[in-house]
Amino acid sequence: MSEQNQPVPTLPVAEVGRLAQAVLDQVGTVVVGKRDALELVLAGILAGGHVLLEDLPGLGKTLTARSFAQVLGLEFRRLQFTPDLLPADVTGSFLYNQRDHEFTFRSGPVFTNLLLADEINRTPPKTQAALLEAMQERQVSVEGVTYPLPAPFHVLATANPIEYEGTYPLPEAQLDRFLLRVSFGYPAAEEEWDVLRRRMVRQQEESRLAPVVDPPTLLAMQAALERVTVEESIGHYLVALTGATRSHASALVGASPRGSLALLLLARARAVMAGRDFVVPEDVKAVAVPALAHRITLRPELWLRNADPAVVVTDALANTPAPATGALPRHAGPDGAAPPEPVDAGRF
Repeated sequence: MSEQNQPVPTLPVAEVGRLAQAVLDQVGTVVVGKRDALELVLAGILAGGHVLLEDLPGLGKTLTARSFAQVLGLEFRRLQFTPDLLPADVTGSFLYNQRDHEFTFRSGPVFTNLLLADEINRTPPKTQAALLEAMQERQVSVEGVTYPLPAPFHVLATANPIEYEGTYPLPEAQLDRFLLRVSFGYPAAEEEWDVLRRRMVRQQEESRLAPVVDPPTLLAMQAALERVTVEESIGHYLVALTGATRSHASALVGASPRGSLALLLLARARAVMAGRDFVVPEDVKAVAVPALAHRITLRPELWLRNADPAVVVTDALANTPAPATGALPRHAGPDGAAPPEPVDAGRF
């Protein structure tokens, strides 16, 4: 039986939450002071999606990708995107075998569990598009032959948001394939000193982290999200948020229905990471900007002002009424137990 067809084990939501916190604790030993950003990256992975890490050089984007691969027990490959990179350098190509007198397929770096697409905006659109099918369909097609990618499969792409010389901005269709966009920002002074101190204690450049889970366990953690309940009022709330980005005065193009789906998946992931099997409005609010901002195109007159699409999402959050946090899902648990008591919003 192939890996793709092996049954996925079942994990309780509480156990998934415990494992998620253990993963974050382990990654946090090398990526210092960025717990919120790391939670977003892990939420994207648990939701089965791809993450765009957009920030200035030297802020830990590559280190984050490598650390998650180690802690999640995933096969990891790094692909440096350059102006001369070809689509075949990503997906693979057919080579002629002189001994057998036939063409054989040599798989590219995309055939892995976690692909770091480093500086994805440094390569031309033709090569960027080579990732589209892989990201959406979990497969690649070469010379009319389709090859499935291993499971799990995730792309963590990095991009520099300010240096545009010699770059090719990602088209909207490809940006939409990223479940969320995450930025790290500069560390505080104490956090930066902590980075230096740990480097001196380690006495070597590279840091090696022990795995907390393995690929089958990660697949089971992802499957647990399907057992997270989203009450109808929460569903209407996230749809209203996405719709508000389309009617905003500054938006030329608002978030698509894929944005609503991203909100749903990430809110479920955040609930699981908190050990809950139901979503509360605070889960949706926490992921709204990372999930929606990169899907919004501003009006041309705002481009010269360097306006941030995140403002559109922030306004949508401020102007869209959220359902009461106490309106928890009215359902019995898997063991027939009564639904949990209403929870104070301040706990989340």
